[in-house]
Amino acid sequence: MSKHMQLRVRIRPYYNKGLNKAYPRLAHRLSYLDEAWVEGDPSLFEIIAKLDQLLYQLEGDPPFRELLLRHRSALHGLYEDIEERIADWHLAKADQLLYKIEDIFDEIERELDGI
Repeated sequence: MSKHMQLRVRIRPYYNKGLNKAYPRLAHRLSYLDEAWVEGDPSLFEIIAKLDQLLYQLEGDPPFRELLLRHRSALHGLYEDIEERIADWHLAKADQLLYKIEDIFDEIERELDGI
């Protein structure tokens, strides 16, 4: 690593019109826990990083909590795989895994329509 510079890879959100438009049902449910955080448009990757904390806070919303619990293992696995790929500078592979995360969140959004 350089003495005065460093390379940094970040996963940033990229929603055309924000999380509220991309995943309105998810954003609505999460806003009950932390409205300011949701308004700040966290990335799906950030949501996964905070998932265990969110699940703890969701004790008062059992249907939503159960839905997230069903996807927890897959999301955490993808999160860890992405971190590993980034650490190894396999960025194209990390990007492919981000698509899988989006697929799971698309499914969560669809399932939220029924609860």
